Amino acid sequence: MAVLNSVSLPECLLCSSNGPDVRERGRIIRLSAELCDRCWNKVANELALSEGATAAPEPAFDPDDVDRVEPRTCRRCSAPVRCCPTNYDRWVELATFELPAKKVPPPHRWRLMRPRAVNTPILVATVAIRIGAIDPTPGEPVVPAHAFVCVRREA
Repeated sequence: MAVLNSVSLPECLLCSSNGPDVRERGRIIRLSAELCDRCWNKVANELALSEGATAAPEPAFDPDDVDRVEPRTCRRCSAPVRCCPTNYDRWVELATFELPAKKVPPPHRWRLMRPRAVNTPILVATVAIRIGAIDPTPGEPVVPAHAFVCVRREA
């Protein structure tokens, strides 16, 4: 006898498994996909390597800690960097300034977005999105990856 009114579990878009670990992934809903944990980690790690988003996440701060918090700096050149989460839950170090798009090569162009949380008008943390599909106009400001502007970058 067939079960009526059963709730179907979401299916992973890559491996077609369904289970409790299959869920919508990504920090920005319109850029998300339903994937299982294994497929999500594989996709996110590949994207992070190709886009240069290999920074360590910002440490969680204790609200009761009264010690001074120093801004994050580059290990190589000691310049200040802005560390932002990407849409795929990896972190990227960006410059603290913007440049016109014509001065930044396409692989190093990023845009910062403040998406709204689901079903609420409240803005959540800033998310870094690499510009890829549509090229910006030459004068449009973009945030360069710190690796591009680092004084001691590897050749």
